[in-house]
Parts: sequence; structure tokens; C-alpha cells
Amino acid sequence: MSVISSTTLKAGLPAKIRRSVVARSGKTLSGRSEVQAPRELTTLEYLKTLPGVTEPFANVFDPAGFARTASIRDIRRWRESEIVHGRVSMLAAVGFIVGEQLQDFPLFFNWDGRVSGPAINHFSQIGQGFWEPLLIAIGIAESYRVAIGWATPTNTGFNSLKDDYEPGDLGFDPLGLKPTDPEELKVMQTKELNNGRLAMIAIAAFVAQELVEQTEIFEHLFLRFEKEAILELDDIERDVGLPVTPLPSNLANL
Repeated sequence: MSVISSTTLKAGLPAKIRRSVVARSGKTLSGRSEVQAPRELTTLEYLKTLPGVTEPFANVFDPAGFARTASIRDIRRWRESEIVHGRVSMLAAVGFIVGEQLQDFPLFFNWDGRVSGPAINHFSQIGQGFWEPLLIAIGIAESYRVAIGWATPTNTGFNSLKDDYEPGDLGFDPLGLKPTDPEELKVMQTKELNNGRLAMIAIAAFVAQELVEQTEIFEHLFLRFEKEAILELDDIERDVGLPVTPLPSNLANL
């Protein structure tokens, strides 16, 4: 028999997990039935029910031990943050690559040719008329997300999600891709999380690389390939006794 206590609700346990909090019935020696007190999920148990637990880390990956001192309410808020940052990073990583490749394309809206070079500098090359609508759009999107998922900031609900809100689920599915089967949905959510995690690492690397070298992503990649090819050729030339091909100056410091 499934039951839930008021203290579990206060802990911010979402509705889909409440069935895991159970009370088992049994009988005493006198034959009377007794019900054990309901047991709340621990933070680690709750983490194991969430999407995103994948190989090669079959268990919860938490090397810094954040979950040891966190509540379920904290975990839900962190998961919402992870999903949002993952989605933004996926858009940013694609934007970096696409923006750099299309900046010279005739049909690409390029602000009269002002946008050029590494994507890290594009934001400063765009004039008025772009940032204002963008900030308004971001404000509307964030206001909607807060209204859907975040609890009223009272003493008990400050900086926490609503109990019936599933992190990341804003009801936005214009193409109808969301599976109805819970297991299929969990697999899709795990894929989104893994791609978002990879994108967060990728965009951080993109930004760092362009800040240091001031070269575009693919330009940097092709220069690396060119350098490796020349170094391989140098090894062959040494083996056969031919003069070594010198590295061009633009590759020497890579």
C-alpha cells in the first residue's frame, strides 16, 4: 500500500516518486495488523531514480560528494539548472560553429559585413537592433519557466521548485516527440542530459581556445591537422635522409 507523509511533501518529493515511499503491513503475535511508519527516500535513492545515470558510471557520479549534504529539494533545483545550462550550451556550441561558417555566405544576415573572425568576438561586432529584442525574448522565456516550475518565494518555498513540477518539463513539444511510455521518456531524457553535459564542456573549450589563439574553431582544427601532417612528413624525411620541412610560422606555436 502506497502512502506519503507530510514531511515527504515538505522535502519537495515529486509526484512520480511518491509511490516509492511505502509502508508495509504485518501482524503482531496477537493477530492485530500493524503498519510500519512510512520511510522517506534518501537523497541518494532519489538520485538513482532520475534520468542521466548511465555507463560507464552505473551508479550516481558524484566525486565531489555534493549529494551527501544535499536535500531532495536541492537535487531537484540542481537538476533544473543542469537541464537549462545543457540546453543553452547545445545552442551555443551549434551557434559558434554555424556562425563562423556562414559569416561569409551571401544569404547570411551579416550586419553589413561587420561580423567576422572567431565567434567569441561576434557579440561585440553586432550593433543596435539585435540585443534589445533578444533580451526581451529571454525575459519572456525565463518568466514563463519561473511561472511553470518555481514555487512562490515564501519561507518554505524560497528558491525551490513546485512539488508537482518535473525539472525541465515546460510542456513545450511542438513536434510531438515526447514519448508516452515512462521508460522511453527516461531514455530520451538521459540522452538530452548527456548531450547537454558534453555541450557544456565543448562550449567552455571553444571559448577558451578562441580567447587564447584568436582563431575560429575549424581553422584551429585544420591548422592542427596541417601541423601533424608536417611533423609526420619530417619523421619520414629524417628516416630517408632528406632535408626536413620546416614548420610555417603560424604553426610553430600551436
